[in-house]
Amino acid sequence: MNKITLEGPVWLASDVHLGQHTVGTSEAFREFLKLAASEAKALLLPGDIFDAWIGDDVAVMAPPWLAQDLMAIKAAAAKIPVWLGRGNRDFLMGEALAAGLGARLLPEEVLISVGPRTMLLSHGDEYCTDDVAYQQFRAMVRNPAWQAGFLARSIPERLTLAAQARGESMVANQTKSSEIMDVNADAVAKAVRNSGVSIVVHGHTHRPGRNVMSVDGKICERWVLPDWDCDHKEGGQNDRGGWMVIDEDGPALFDLNRAD
Repeated sequence: MNKITLEGPVWLASDVHLGQHTVGTSEAFREFLKLAASEAKALLLPGDIFDAWIGDDVAVMAPPWLAQDLMAIKAAAAKIPVWLGRGNRDFLMGEALAAGLGARLLPEEVLISVGPRTMLLSHGDEYCTDDVAYQQFRAMVRNPAWQAGFLARSIPERLTLAAQARGESMVANQTKSSEIMDVNADAVAKAVRNSGVSIVVHGHTHRPGRNVMSVDGKICERWVLPDWDCDHKEGGQNDRGGWMVIDEDGPALFDLNRAD
């Protein structure tokens, strides 16, 4: 398994879901990038930074909203190392995008060492094995042949297909239980055994926090990164979002509304 050794503090954020209509979330994320560039030694973005990514060629003539967000990531990458991970929404991000931003791509699963601690980092959707239909879809779209066929289509065609897939996913999710869409304990335990670590960090499930579990009699931690939404507030809700900081004291989560 690939391993990256970094000097802390290391910051992580995922599931920002940037898109054409996420004006508030984009503004908050760009401010976060500035803060990370000034306070972190490295920034890891393990997936679903974009609500959809239909191919790196979109970045060549990006619409204004996307150009702003890409410029902000590039500005951060000019100051500190930035790593991009691929989630279930932006799995088509590739080397061309990373190189254009001055960033690097994260492997699907990777060991991250900061000081005395080594932890397993991934987007997290691979652990949601109870959702059989999603896992079948995931296997299909991660297939290089499928990706080559999709990327050979025109940008308008890809946009239409992406919107169609998203709509179908939203309808399907309405009939799924919350348990099915969460990680499977056995899948996480298997990842712990395979990696040899006791700390797993992921996003995807939108259930941020620290979870304690036992694997073969060993106490392990599973940290879930926050998801972001500063555009769809209802009933006086606050902006949603946050990030993780890993330093000599270990991992800690910071909320957008309680960043101090």
